[in-house]
Amino acid sequence: MSRTLNYEQALELLKRYNKDEFHIRHALIVSGVMGYFAAEYDPDNKEFWEVVGLLHDIDFEQYPESHCIKSQEIMRELGLDERLVRATASHGYGITVDIKPEHIMEKILYAVDELTGLIGAVAIMRPSRSVSDLELKSVKKKFKTPSFAAGCSRKVISDGAEMLGWSLDDLISRTILAMRSLSDRMEI
Repeated sequence: MSRTLNYEQALELLKRYNKDEFHIRHALIVSGVMGYFAAEYDPDNKEFWEVVGLLHDIDFEQYPESHCIKSQEIMRELGLDERLVRATASHGYGITVDIKPEHIMEKILYAVDELTGLIGAVAIMRPSRSVSDLELKSVKKKFKTPSFAAGCSRKVISDGAEMLGWSLDDLISRTILAMRSLSDRMEI
């Protein structure tokens, strides 16, 4: 029998495998962004979306060479819900796994994972060091500069927008708004 995790249990599990503040912060941001989009697309399952966001990189810190592969092993060994295993692994589609994002939640995770990193990098370059006054044009300018936040794949972000049937501008704008909604809970 598979089991689901609530937010607190997922956070505890995340911290069992991740000690680096950067990775934990990234997970919290992605989780919050997922919750933001869940409120619009699947409000009855908002906590599940947030848990997926929290655990999407559970294996990255310890097993970067088998990212999205080791996470499946970890979660299955713990008897976790197969929906969680699949959803978290799907953000590695075309990179480390062949699990194509199908559900709207999986597509959003795929699209926003890299994008939240890019938006965060743009925000900290601003005088406010915040997303509160960040505009689309600033992110688009840096998006077009491959050397800026080079670890954030522009191809994955663009492919994610296409999967969702959204324009790149719409994806970026909506993700900025999602990240702004977290500023009460986190400094971003």
